[in-house]
Amino acid sequence: MNQSPVETALSRAMIRWSLTRSTPLAETANSWLFRVDQNGRNLAVLKILKPQRPEAERRGGALMSWYGGEGAATVFDAHGDTLFMEWLDGIPLGDAVRRGHDDEASIALATVVSSLHRVRSAAPPELQPLRQRLQILVDTDVRIWPHTARDLYARATGIALRLFDKPSAQVPLHGNLHHDNIISSGRGWLAIDPVGLVGDPAYEVAPAFTSPAGGEKLAADPRRIAALLDTFAARLDFGRKRMLGWAAAHAALSASLNLVEGKSITTQLACLPNLLSAYDQA
Repeated sequence: MNQSPVETALSRAMIRWSLTRSTPLAETANSWLFRVDQNGRNLAVLKILKPQRPEAERRGGALMSWYGGEGAATVFDAHGDTLFMEWLDGIPLGDAVRRGHDDEASIALATVVSSLHRVRSAAPPELQPLRQRLQILVDTDVRIWPHTARDLYARATGIALRLFDKPSAQVPLHGNLHHDNIISSGRGWLAIDPVGLVGDPAYEVAPAFTSPAGGEKLAADPRRIAALLDTFAARLDFGRKRMLGWAAAHAALSASLNLVEGKSITTQLACLPNLLSAYDQA
């Protein structure tokens, strides 16, 4: 019987890296994940990209390798469409928030950003410019937005365009650093699943303002927005208005993507008015 593409890739990876046992972890839209044993002593993860994967998956894998384990899970090796990666045995940072430790989680997220943005000697891989990523927002047909929320879309899009007109540093960006893409480990909190962008460093914290999943009421609270802003401004030295502007733009981008896919935008609609109000006051 012929093997499926994932079975073939898994078999080759097990042989290539002398792995002894595999356990399926998850299947996403773009990849398969397996926990594997390294000679019965240490655990690791195989991430096998699907044949029709988006380009973002390729960029994300290259960026993970470039991070070199600083602020992110270590990529031990990569071959073709398979990543051989560090096993993280802890909880998502989102769980810390859901258990009532939001302030501590904000500090942890800022620490991860500092590690990811550390200057490295090697040149980064080819990444997608942030402006190109946000073009999805600009090109959205406003008619897919609820009628009562189209002003939110217009304002957030206008802010994004104005931010692009103001020069900023250009750094490699994870691009989707929400709380549930940061996992605890024996080495501390580490990021997973980057999108692979390059642009304004202040964009890196934008996803945090609308996360974690299940924390919609918290994320929409103006006091929480202010607390995140204080933590990030103090520890990362990002401009407050730029952070809020990118947070609003990212929320609108997420909403547009969800609308195209027929998903809910409840969180974004709850957060956007307060993000825009905070931006106006910053």
